[in-house]
Amino acid sequence: MDYYAIPYKPMISSLEQSTSLSHSRLVPALSVPLPDNPIQITDSLAILEFLAESHPDLPLWPRDRALRALARSAVARMHSGLCRALQTTYHTNFLGRYTGNVPLSAEARVEVERVLALWGELRRETARRLGELGGEDGGFLCGEFGIVDSFFWPVLWRFRSYGLPLVSATPEALAWMKQMWSDPKMREIQRDYHRQGERPETAIPAYDDIFKDLSDVQYSWFPEDWEFYA
Repeated sequence: MDYYAIPYKPMISSLEQSTSLSHSRLVPALSVPLPDNPIQITDSLAILEFLAESHPDLPLWPRDRALRALARSAVARMHSGLCRALQTTYHTNFLGRYTGNVPLSAEARVEVERVLALWGELRRETARRLGELGGEDGGFLCGEFGIVDSFFWPVLWRFRSYGLPLVSATPEALAWMKQMWSDPKMREIQRDYHRQGERPETAIPAYDDIFKDLSDVQYSWFPEDWEFYA
């Protein structure tokens, strides 16, 4: 929503307060004041699909049918557990930085290689398809920034936060990562995360320094001016 300046009123509160405001007690939640039937949507993909339907002028899904199918397939894979081990073991921590001997399970390592391969495949196929069509390639997974990029955004953060290995990343995958970290609008979103991190009600203690019992793992915060190099 921030990337395309879709208007909304954010409600930033503690996790306990957020879940109490959600009808399903799950977050994220989007409350939509439809004139005839106000609704609340509490699944990330359902929220994004609603936004895509509400803003057909935006390229939330690729305009090309073939690329749209690829984007939907990638999002469906992610939504159905492509990175389950990464999600359950390595919590989303937008500011935290782990260095040292960060443990990586065999299952998580497989998921790392799998998602890196997927990012590379999407970029290669997108470049090929847009080349055929003579379309402009914005460097995102399927050309322009869209739902597929936003869906893998939390996974990309885990690569940064936990120093996940990039040894199997193709040049195409690395180029997408660079695009995501350096895009001006994404940089602004990252700065907003730092502002949110300064608010005590946004802290989730269970997500901070999850390897504090390991003496060879260090925990700190990333500087706001951090840049991606590979």
